Amino acid sequence: MDNILTSTLQTPCFLLDEKELGRGISGFYRSLKKRFAHCIVGYSVKTNSLPYAIAKAKDFGCFAEVVSDDELELALECGYKMNEIVFNGPMKSKARFLDALKGGATVNIETHRELEWLKELPSDGFYKIGIRLGVNISDVSLEDADGENDFSRFGFNDVTDEFAYAIESIRSIPQVKLVGLHIHRTCHSRSVRFYKRSVAYAASVIKKYHLDLDYLDIGGGYYGIFPNAPTFDDYVTAIYESLQKQGLEKLAIIVEPGNALAASAFTYYSQVIDVKQLPDCRILTTDGTRNDIDPFFHKNGYMTEINRTNEFGQVVPLQIVAGATCLEYDQLFRLENQPEIKVGDVIEYKNVGAYTLSLTPMFINYFPRVYSLSSDGLKLVRDKWTAKEYIQKSNI
Repeated sequence: MDNILTSTLQTPCFLLDEKELGRGISGFYRSLKKRFAHCIVGYSVKTNSLPYAIAKAKDFGCFAEVVSDDELELALECGYKMNEIVFNGPMKSKARFLDALKGGATVNIETHRELEWLKELPSDGFYKIGIRLGVNISDVSLEDADGENDFSRFGFNDVTDEFAYAIESIRSIPQVKLVGLHIHRTCHSRSVRFYKRSVAYAASVIKKYHLDLDYLDIGGGYYGIFPNAPTFDDYVTAIYESLQKQGLEKLAIIVEPGNALAASAFTYYSQVIDVKQLPDCRILTTDGTRNDIDPFFHKNGYMTEINRTNEFGQVVPLQIVAGATCLEYDQLFRLENQPEIKVGDVIEYKNVGAYTLSLTPMFINYFPRVYSLSSDGLKLVRDKWTAKEYIQKSNI
């Protein structure tokens, strides 16, 4: 931990490492370009919706992958052009759906109402569309499934007649051409095996319906750049081999990594503000909160580093690090038989950029500061929210 850095930061706060974000994006692009002539890395806005990070991802060559009107408008505000956006999900309004198609966005059909909206496109134009295929992991790769019927509520299912109906509906509209297939599905294992099999399944559906496509959107769910985990090369090679077996290796590939890009690029810092001695343990209250880095309260541990003022202090049998909220269970981790932590010591939580800032609740404390670190130094890219920001759209 950089002592100069920690003494500069006002805790609690997040820190974006721009170099790390760029490393992930460029690494994925390198792997894709070894195998595919055309490829897109879409930055998953939902995974980390910090405006500065969204804009930096564009600087590093990403498209924006959005799943609502709000996210679409955010991407546009952050500098993306409409034709640099991948528009997914069921929460598209008719107006934004049609605008996106007219503006050249990559739009993947998710709902029946979108199929109806296609009919309202001007008949003198020509519009390209993608469609999402539902993937049941139990059918595609049982070893990676959560139970015997790990179905998806998203996309159109080809086991029923949903997918066939959607294809025929699109084909009946003269000014619309189906050019893409979207197969995003995340499994807990994040295994290369799953991607190889899900792409093989997609290829079989493409062949079954004689689809003449431009792209395959594989979605996200990959590991990032971590030790003892599959690499981007591993994933891309598996994807390529599955497509090559069906003669589909010329397709453009879209990936939408969320966790793989955002997690390792962000660190969270909090400071110990109080120490209490209980009969069986010592409680350390920090100015941060589990809400900020684990909003679902489901993680079993964190990658932490502690900046102690005294590295050789007395050993304490049990220290419990807790957050600043009123929740008894706002506890982050425990230390057994470790040097004591004192007021003023700083705790660093690494790899906390995925589904944290996007899900941080406005509970007791409002949004914390966010800093960015680059070759130009350290800068504040989002100040702490106050009551002024909180009530800005309220009528009181």
